Amino acid sequence: MIRALLLLAMAIAILPLGPTGARAEPEEEIIADLSQNNVAITTRFVGSEILVFGAIKRESPPPGESPLGLIITISGPSEPIVVRRKARRAGIWVNADAVHIDSAPSFYAVSTNAPMREILIGSEDLAHKISTRQAISSFWTTQLSPDTPDFIEALIRLRRQAGLYQFHEGGVRIRAETLFRSSVRLPSNLVEGTYSARIFLTRNGRVIATYRTAIEVNKVGMERWIFNLAHQRPLIYGLLSIVIAIIAGWGASSAFRYLRG
Repeated sequence: MIRALLLLAMAIAILPLGPTGARAEPEEEIIADLSQNNVAITTRFVGSEILVFGAIKRESPPPGESPLGLIITISGPSEPIVVRRKARRAGIWVNADAVHIDSAPSFYAVSTNAPMREILIGSEDLAHKISTRQAISSFWTTQLSPDTPDFIEALIRLRRQAGLYQFHEGGVRIRAETLFRSSVRLPSNLVEGTYSARIFLTRNGRVIATYRTAIEVNKVGMERWIFNLAHQRPLIYGLLSIVIAIIAGWGASSAFRYLRG
């Protein structure tokens, strides 16, 4: 009996050395908001800017030796796309090879507080689909080929030139490892729909906290009326277009005759 009690006492004395003996990572949480959650596309829409701001809530002081990483992404509705490569055949440039991508973000912006390679390891990028390439390859493609990565890079390059894919290294500002802010420019050629804003907090390259919210991008006013008419009443839209073209042509002809006379 005495031996059993001694063994039990030893076990109780050893147990706290397990979980409590190791240094626990501080629990951190992202509290954030956007300057606007609704973007209205009108006939005069020339783009917009989204301000992302917030703070990092923690239960204990941050460990000084662990670098803090913050990554903000904003992605638009996904859509299928065919990427083609031109080749010279018989002296003429024609479409040759093509890769069909099931779905790729119509808009994708990434902002970081430091170089991506320093604050995010590859396995975490693969798991959360953070970088532009992973955001596309998470949907890839029904027809894989050895050249598929080249087509993906071409798509990224073309959409960056159009302002639809953005990468702002150092675009996130952090103060005292607590307050942060960043801004993302939305171009005028946006696709209507629900956009997703995500924030990732990393330490030692690993994601330790996330935050997600939505941004609604919709056409309003005359733009919305024309869009609905074209998609819901295509016959009326076509007839109205013909009438407007006839009136415009007649008006231009009358003005020309008046000027000549």
